[in-house]
Parts: sequence; structure tokens; C-alpha cells
Amino acid sequence: MMPIKDINPTHTKPVVTRLLVGINIIIFIVTFFNPRFTDIIDMWGFRPIYLYTGIRFETIFTSMFLHGDIHHIFGNMLYLWIFGDNVEDALGHGKYLMTYLISGVAASAIQSIFSPISTVPMIGASGAISGILGMYLLFYPRARIVTLLFLGYFITTTVLPAFHYIWFWFIMQFILGSISILNPIPVGVAYWAHIGGFVTGLLIGAILYNTRQVRLKRMEYLEYILY
Repeated sequence: MMPIKDINPTHTKPVVTRLLVGINIIIFIVTFFNPRFTDIIDMWGFRPIYLYTGIRFETIFTSMFLHGDIHHIFGNMLYLWIFGDNVEDALGHGKYLMTYLISGVAASAIQSIFSPISTVPMIGASGAISGILGMYLLFYPRARIVTLLFLGYFITTTVLPAFHYIWFWFIMQFILGSISILNPIPVGVAYWAHIGGFVTGLLIGAILYNTRQVRLKRMEYLEYILY
């Protein structure tokens, strides 16, 4: 499955979401096409062992803006573009950015618990974006997600409630993360970072759920789908 768009109007410009997408794409272009791309990843990617040795904490943040290939950057930015604007609309620009960064940090920390001595660099914005998905699920569970379905050689589209789409995504992350614990061969995807970011987003969302602005945005969406 791949989301195409959500049917969930916003009332403010998603300045931070657009800025994050732009920064990530620019950094990807500058780094990926650099002959020293591998060295850049080695230098600025986050390694779980850093957390336990107390060094290079800055890489927790720099790693959020690095991506390994075109598929990696495309998938992450697609999810951020589709789901980020509504969460930013509900939280406001400042709280949204803080949630994004906190989710990214938590994602790296949780992944480190499951691979504490790993020296493989972790990169990508997926942990931070997973936090945004958690908040979207909490705020807009009935939002409709236009989804591209791949059924073998047959490709079609359908519309799914955010509740079903995002929970299916999370369950898949949990299953694959559990398999990765039993598999001694590194899989190349930090599934527990996705899970950690998602749960962090849910927790922050629960804290902010009944604040005036979030409550107003939730009510606006309910009016939109009911009337």
C-alpha cells in the first residue's frame, strides 16, 4: 500500500512541513550526488553504540536529514507531505516542529535498545515522521486516505480510514521489527525506530489532545465529514 493523498482540509499554511520537505530534499541532492556520500553517512549517521558510549549525540539530529537513496527520500517525504500538514494545523508551527524532533530522538533511542552495540549508521526521517503518524491517528482516525494498492500485477486505488491504514502500517512495523530481533543478519531497516517514533507521537498527542487548538481542529474535521 502507498498513500496518495488524504481527504482532510487544513486552514493554515503548513510552513514547517514544507520547510522540512525542502530541507530534506536539498540535503539529499547535495549529499547523494557527492562522490564522498559514503563518508558523509559514516560521519553524520547515528550509531546506536554512541548512546551508550556518550559520544556524537549531535548525530541523532543530523541523521534525521540524511537518506540512502531515491526510494528512501521519496517514501519519507510522501508520508510527511500527506500527514504532516494536518498535524501542523492542529498543533501550530512551534509545537509541531518540537514533536517532529522529539519523535526522531525517541526513535533513535528505542532502536538503540534493541541493537545497543550496533555500529551501523542509522539515517532517515522515518522515526520523526512516525511520530507525526501517531498524532494523525489520534487526532483524525476517521480521515480518508486515498491509497494505491499493489495486488500482484494489478494496481488499483481505494479509500481507507486513517485508523485502518495507519494501524496496518504499525502492525507491519511491529511484525517486521520482531522478526529482526530473531534474525542475526541486519535487515537494513530500523523498524524499532519507526515503532518508537510512533508511540512517542501517540503519547505527545494524548497530552495535547484536549488543548483548545487541537480540540477545535478535531471538531472542524468532524463537522466536515458529517455535513
